[in-house]
Amino acid sequence: MNPLLQIKDLSIDFIAESGTTNALKNVSFCVNRNEVVALVGESGSGKSVTALSILQLIPSPPAKYSSGEILFSEDGVATIDLLKRNRYEMQDIRGNKIAMIFQEPMTSLNPVLSCGDQVMEAILLHKKISKKEAKQQTIHWFEKVKLPDPTAIFSRYPHQLSGGQKQRVMIAMAMCCEPSLLICDEPTTALDVTVQKTILQLIKELQQQSGMGVIFITHDLGVVAEIADKAIVMYKGEIVEQDTVKNIFSGPKHPYTKALLACRPVNHQRGERLPVVSDFMSERSEVRSLKSETTAPASDMRLQASVLLQAQHLSVWFPTHKKLFGKPDSFTKAVDEVSFDVYKGETLGLVGESGCGKTTLGRTLLRLIEPTSGKIIYNGIDLAAKKKEELRSLRKEIQIIFQDPYSSLNPRLTIGAAIAEPMKVHEISLPGRQRKDKVVELLEKVDLKAEHFHRYPHEFSGGQRQRIVIARALALNPSFIVCDESVSALDVSVQAQVLNLLNDLKKEFGFTVIFISHDLSVVRYISDRIMVMNKGKIEESGNADSIYFHPRSAYTKNLIASIPAATILNQ
Repeated sequence: MNPLLQIKDLSIDFIAESGTTNALKNVSFCVNRNEVVALVGESGSGKSVTALSILQLIPSPPAKYSSGEILFSEDGVATIDLLKRNRYEMQDIRGNKIAMIFQEPMTSLNPVLSCGDQVMEAILLHKKISKKEAKQQTIHWFEKVKLPDPTAIFSRYPHQLSGGQKQRVMIAMAMCCEPSLLICDEPTTALDVTVQKTILQLIKELQQQSGMGVIFITHDLGVVAEIADKAIVMYKGEIVEQDTVKNIFSGPKHPYTKALLACRPVNHQRGERLPVVSDFMSERSEVRSLKSETTAPASDMRLQASVLLQAQHLSVWFPTHKKLFGKPDSFTKAVDEVSFDVYKGETLGLVGESGCGKTTLGRTLLRLIEPTSGKIIYNGIDLAAKKKEELRSLRKEIQIIFQDPYSSLNPRLTIGAAIAEPMKVHEISLPGRQRKDKVVELLEKVDLKAEHFHRYPHEFSGGQRQRIVIARALALNPSFIVCDESVSALDVSVQAQVLNLLNDLKKEFGFTVIFISHDLSVVRYISDRIMVMNKGKIEESGNADSIYFHPRSAYTKNLIASIPAATILNQ
């Protein structure tokens, strides 16, 4: 019997005016029925290009298929080469026999169509049934993917759903025609650990019920341990290792696989320098990875530091319904009577699921969102009582690093101009030449080069852009920085570099940090103390290791239990 999918010696080049890029080099692997195969690697390793080529979703040109076959055998007997199918034949295969769940559901769903209509469209395209039957099947699939109130969600639009709910709609759309092969392209990367765990369990359940084959693309080996039978590790367009998940975890052979396993914060003590890929790919990899420099945070900052910022009974309410004349009569309590202290020089971790209020709290502390009530005392000054023009002089001292660096950088400004802009706004009197030297110095501090000064944001990778916004935040030498999910969308290896960088810069500049994330393993690694938020309130707080290893509340215990394969990775 033939495997469900066989990829043989697939090579793909991208041809541009600047030259030819070898995206894939002689990639070969197979996927069997009732098997989950994980494609693992950093951004740019060739995972998504491999998956998109299966469905012929890569435009050609600029792509050129230099060699290879992609053989698909639905019944195990007859085999077709997908690369030789015309576009009409591929339309019948896409969504019907081979389906795909994309990484970002918001950009994959049509914002002007209801969720039910979009799933119905896929059913009607491939099945000869009535609209009434298609609607019944859509609601049935909404039930199968465990959406709350499937009938109501049928009529809702994507913007009315949470991230996890949108991802379930995408799963229902992919599964509604009962495909033989499901391709999942990083479907849980931007989700909370609890929602991620639910989505992984759901995909696994549906796969076992239908017996389909699954290709699961991710950069996180913890997720692989949770869901996959076999793992294929890709690096710079090539497969460097493929084996069962058990063998990959118990005895990784290639240095790159060892690096991906080693650089997860869950494997390290607080503040210990995280190994990065370059450490393992060098000749002295064993020496460098074993002798990691440790810069562990102090065990309790309160014993040796004064309070820098205090939140006193802070609340942020958003109106959800208004009366006839516009007066609100019901509210969403995003932040509800929250009080806490932040000490000079510490890193305070703030964790919780999406919607718990952590980002709203972080932005309210900087008055980017107006508080409904309460006080924000910074160095003895109540920021909540200050007028906006009075806050201007304090903006030099309090900065924020946003989650998505690309959307927080002006695409029309070079990164040199973007980093220099805060100095101009706050009228820091430096001659043009000295200002440029200061920007170059900041670039070098974040491991970028002087030659990057005149480049634009689109010319950098995600990890490099994150370093640029860190450099911009440091341009005014602030005392207090809020990091809002600043590593959540990064590859584990790039995440390790950024976390090392933040620890190094904090040691050099001595600033205070509130580090917001939904990933408790990352927060435990970088923080002195942790606050856990749930439904606008502080669920519990304390020393980072105490919260992580000995949580008191059921909510925190559930967050920690949802970290993918944490126990496997710690063995």
